[in-house]
Amino acid sequence: MNKTTWKITETHPRLAQKVEDCLRKVMDPELGMNVIELGLIREVIIEGVQAHVTMIFTSPFCPYAPRLLAACRTQVEQTLTMPTRISVGKEVWDRTFMEEDDAVDWGLY
Repeated sequence: MNKTTWKITETHPRLAQKVEDCLRKVMDPELGMNVIELGLIREVIIEGVQAHVTMIFTSPFCPYAPRLLAACRTQVEQTLTMPTRISVGKEVWDRTFMEEDDAVDWGLY
């Protein structure tokens, strides 16, 4: 398990849990797991009156990337009631980013 600590946890601790909870509603339709379980959300920051979320995908060719980006932005905007910018990070995903990296055997490794 590789739990990422977001900056929002230090700057706005009460909001951090709300953001995590709302992002658990965003499911990867191909894998059947949410973006938090998969470890796709790498950073959440509040900058003034705007939130900024950095996320990655399990594959650079993820066919659901546009849908996941939009769903994450919508969830965070509705939860924080502030504009939210979503960007794609450069990190390469691996299964150690998952909450429980031994929870799924996709037969890929």
